[in-house]
Amino acid sequence: MVAKSRVTIRNSTRDRIFDIINYGALSLATLTVIYPLYYILIASITNPDLVAGGGIMVVPREVTFEGYRRILAFSQLWVGYRNTIIYTVLGTLINLVLTLTAGYALSRKDFVGRNAFMVFLLVTMLFSGGMIPRYLLVRNLGMVNTRWAMLIPTAVGAWNLIVTRTFFQSTIPQDMLDAAVVDGCSNTRFFIHIVLPISPAIIAVMALFYGVGHWNTFFDALIFIRARHLQPLQLVLREILVQNQMDLELLDDIQTMVDQQRLVESLRYGIIFVASVPILMLYPFLQKYFVKGVMIGAIKG
Repeated sequence: MVAKSRVTIRNSTRDRIFDIINYGALSLATLTVIYPLYYILIASITNPDLVAGGGIMVVPREVTFEGYRRILAFSQLWVGYRNTIIYTVLGTLINLVLTLTAGYALSRKDFVGRNAFMVFLLVTMLFSGGMIPRYLLVRNLGMVNTRWAMLIPTAVGAWNLIVTRTFFQSTIPQDMLDAAVVDGCSNTRFFIHIVLPISPAIIAVMALFYGVGHWNTFFDALIFIRARHLQPLQLVLREILVQNQMDLELLDDIQTMVDQQRLVESLRYGIIFVASVPILMLYPFLQKYFVKGVMIGAIKG
C-alpha cells in the first residue's frame, strides 16, 4: 500500500508539473495573439505623440476619440464595408451550396466516377494555371470590374471539399440512406432533410473558413476591380496602410503638415481595429463547431 501511494503521489506531482507547463505555454501563446490587437486598440485612442514616442505599452494615456470620429465619417470606408459584407455573405452562401452538395456526392460509394473527380481535385491543389491565364479567363467571361469576379472564381475550394467529403463519409452511414430509400425518400430530400440537419459542425467550419477568406481577400479585387464603388474594405486599408494614400476627406480641416501626420497614425490604428472587429466577433459563436468539424473531417474516414 505504501509503494502504491508513493507512485500515486509521484504521478500526481508529474501531472501538476505538466499542467503548470501546459497552462504557461498556452497563456504565453494567448498573450502573443491578443496583445497586438490590444495595442492597436489603445494606440488608436491615445495621443499620437505618445504613440510615436513609445509612451504606451499597456494602459492608454491622454485618451482621445478624434480618430474614430473621423473614421466613422469617412464615406469610402463604409463603401468598402458594404462591398466586403456583400462579398462575404453572398460568396459564403455560394461556397456552402457547392461545397456541401459536391462533398456529399463524392462521399457516396454508388457515385460512378468519384475517384476520377477526386484525382482531378487533387491536381488543382498541386498545380494552377497562374495569374495571367486566370485573368484572361475572367476577362473572357465578362466578369472584370463586376462583383462576380470576386465570387465565381473562388466558388469551391479543393481542400474544403475534401474535408467535407471526409466528414460525410465518417458521419452518414450507408444504413441510414438505405432506410430512407425504403421509405421512399429521394436523394435530394435525404440530403436536405436528413444530412444537413445532422451536419451543423461541418457547415459552421466551412462558413468560417470561406467567410474569413472573403473578408480578408484583396488580391482578387486588386486584379479584377477598378471601380471604387466596387472595391472591398481590404483595398481601402491597402491604400491607407501600405501605399500611405490617406484620403483628403479624413484630413480636410487639418491645416499644418505636422498635425496631419500626427492624426494619420491614430487613423491607421483605428481603421485596422474597425476592420478586424466583425470577424473576431464571429469566431466565439462558431468555436465549438469549428473544433468538432475540423477533427472529424481531418482524422476519420
